[in-house]
Amino acid sequence: METYLKWVVLLSLCILFFGQECSTQLLENVDFPGSNIKFVYSPDAEHCQQLCTQHPSCVFFSFVRADWTEDKRHFYCYLKTTPSGQPNVQTLLQGVTSGFSLKPCTTELEPCLPKVYNNLDFAGADYRSLFTADHEECQRACTQDPGCQFFTYLNEFFTTETLRYKCHLKFSWSIPVTPIVEKQTGVVSGFSHNIQVTQQSDTACEGKLFTNTATLGKDLMVLPAVSPGHCQALCSDHPSCTYFSFDSYNLRCNLKDNKNERVTVAKKGKISGLPAHFCQVVVDWVKVAHKGVEFPGSDIRFELVDDADICQRKCNEDPTCQFYSYIKKTSPRRDYRRRCYLKRAITMSAPPRITKLANVVSGFQLRTCV
Repeated sequence: METYLKWVVLLSLCILFFGQECSTQLLENVDFPGSNIKFVYSPDAEHCQQLCTQHPSCVFFSFVRADWTEDKRHFYCYLKTTPSGQPNVQTLLQGVTSGFSLKPCTTELEPCLPKVYNNLDFAGADYRSLFTADHEECQRACTQDPGCQFFTYLNEFFTTETLRYKCHLKFSWSIPVTPIVEKQTGVVSGFSHNIQVTQQSDTACEGKLFTNTATLGKDLMVLPAVSPGHCQALCSDHPSCTYFSFDSYNLRCNLKDNKNERVTVAKKGKISGLPAHFCQVVVDWVKVAHKGVEFPGSDIRFELVDDADICQRKCNEDPTCQFYSYIKKTSPRRDYRRRCYLKRAITMSAPPRITKLANVVSGFQLRTCV
């Protein structure tokens, strides 16, 4: 029986490798060991495959299912890559599902995720809770709240009686977050003009910025950012952000969560501002090219072009590109001159952690299903 299964696996892999470039098939109880880029949490193999598709360099993956018994690594989604685009090793392994990125396929960049998951908790990332009659209403509440990306609902059988029917709305970034922003001589960086910022309202607004002004108090989080507009977009995307400060020297965006007061102090090089939670802020910040700034990593690929304007257009023309860095002809890094690096980050809904928990239902917003 084991020999038969090995031949089935090898035949499936041969079909994938030597058939069409678009490989949607999921291989049950097959592991692609090694070649890991990172691991993230996923509720199932299909979601893991979509994360691999959005990751700039992932070409295949292995997902550890709920029936895995070796240890507690349930719902681990291992994103992987090799120079050949094929796994170096394939083995039979109970409780693991493996597959390939859908990048070669015609697929939605922001996929619809309608499935709900019984007895799974999407732990963390809470920003609001309410009581609803059932998980369907909880999912509707998540869908109608622009800040919500996924939810966990405690049903009528949940152990703690006082928490039954509670709906937890949860957040993950819907706009690209550049993992690193650095000042670098001989580089120009910017964004695709096609970046979709969450539509908060039909009403447009300019937003409010305060130059040479810092806001005091505890940070909600600190993120890399390239401009005050970029920082404002991050604050506007996060439902708990009440205001922000941008450090133009260190290219850092300090998001604040203080609903009671806003304390400011004059400080050169700092620009503070308010988010646009109730209007559609103007997105002119994506049209600005930033000289002397680089976005290291997150590369989809690079092309050789003659100037930063062409690189920017290349990013616009590629539906998967969200931001770019261009190494100028005068860069001190001779081996990298004229390289236009097209880049992206994962923006689909992704819980920071997933655990088994009885009598809960979890799922995702349905805005991308319209």
